[in-house]
Amino acid sequence: MPNIKSAVKRVKTTEKRHALNISQKSALRTAVKNADTALAGTEVEAAKAAFQAASQKLDKAVTKGLIHKNAASRKKSRLAKRLNAISSQA
Repeated sequence: MPNIKSAVKRVKTTEKRHALNISQKSALRTAVKNADTALAGTEVEAAKAAFQAASQKLDKAVTKGLIHKNAASRKKSRLAKRLNAISSQA
């Protein structure tokens, strides 16, 4: 543990941000996983809602700096591709 006051504060704030980042990344992964399972089914409306939620979480994660913008774009593109595939079948 550091002795300097500013270093102590940096440690505290880093731990706090780390905890927030972990919870936000977990929520992001859950939203993407829910979209995956919804897209695996045949229910188009549920898949659209899950895609919308995952897309919003991905965009929010980019603005927070949790993931790279190209990674979010790639994930959204793959989900949209699957959504279009099941929408055209229905």
